Amino acid sequence: MNTERPSTREQVSFARECLNVLNENILSFWSRKMVDPMGGFYGRIDGRGKRHEHADKSVILNTRILWTYSAAYQITGNPKHKLMADRAYEYVSKNFIDPKNGGVYWMLDNTGQVVSDKKQTYAQAFAIYAFSEYHKINEYKRAKDHAIRIFELLEEYVFDQIHNGYTEALNAQWGPLNDVRLSDRDMNASKTMNTHLHVLEAYTNLYRIWPDPKLKSQLQNLINLTRSKLVDESGHFLLFFTDSWELLSNEWSFGHDIEGAWLLCEATEALKDEELIHEIRDLSIKMTHAALEGLDNDGGLMYEANADGISDDDKHWWPQAEAMVGLLNTWQITGDDDYMVKMKKVWNFIRTYLMDKEGEWHWKVNRHGDIDYNEDKAGPWKCPYHNGRAMIEIMNRLGK
Repeated sequence: MNTERPSTREQVSFARECLNVLNENILSFWSRKMVDPMGGFYGRIDGRGKRHEHADKSVILNTRILWTYSAAYQITGNPKHKLMADRAYEYVSKNFIDPKNGGVYWMLDNTGQVVSDKKQTYAQAFAIYAFSEYHKINEYKRAKDHAIRIFELLEEYVFDQIHNGYTEALNAQWGPLNDVRLSDRDMNASKTMNTHLHVLEAYTNLYRIWPDPKLKSQLQNLINLTRSKLVDESGHFLLFFTDSWELLSNEWSFGHDIEGAWLLCEATEALKDEELIHEIRDLSIKMTHAALEGLDNDGGLMYEANADGISDDDKHWWPQAEAMVGLLNTWQITGDDDYMVKMKKVWNFIRTYLMDKEGEWHWKVNRHGDIDYNEDKAGPWKCPYHNGRAMIEIMNRLGK
């Protein structure tokens, strides 16, 4: 966020608090608990803290670890964080990249053998995002080349030349796939908001290290596509679509609304298009207001809703993390201190209900504040990326 708004002493103190949480609560957990001496990282720790050493290894978990430690090292300067980033890079580049067809595999077993070789577009995006971030701390490595190659493959095989946008998933050879779902809870839809949001996020990060004309054009296209197809008149994201962009769902995701609100700003600022920056800031404020429909009185952001009201009132860890960044971003745009007040309420909720004194954050609590121990503490969908990134963003934005 390029809006210059000087930080007060209180805000700098808050940023340092977040830096301490990043170091002592989040990163230390992953460094202590998840390093697999056989290579890379273990695949899972359950909600009660038991490590499952034979669990499969997800590309999402591993690329998110790579991104997080690469980004954290730029803040902390801690050589241990760089070593963790190096470890993640070596494992992802040697084990997850398909040497024949390109791109990254979806899942490996605990020994590094391929379990699922499908080319999920979401996963390719996170590989680009992570390799681009790692390049910032290790320019002599091939990380940038890996990121560029995956970008080229997405544009060659995944980009829809007829209807615009990116197909949800393909098979190992970049051919059609019957079941393209990202997870069991998702609809089997050809195009999704979630994947497009993270392709936008990935292309933004790649553009920062490689301002290529085609990449610029496709990033501009993603921003405009998001405005025209993915955000409704109320400022909520729409979630699932056919190939030709017919809407298939009626749910709203508050966490994605607030995450998208600030990631869109990041994309436009990377492009340095002043007119677009101001247009997207207006949209970002609208999306923030839409997300705040899910903010409960205790400061927790509920999960999902539809036109009839709240449909899932649980409070997952990641929407809280994204709410902090989104609210801070909106405060920086507007100067309205109410957004900062709301961000602090979310932070108090996190510290009270989600942050575990044993390290990391619990997956979710219900509206009564009860922890769901059936969900992972670490795993394919429970990574240090959302909460780690929130702490990094706050430090970057307020700690100066």
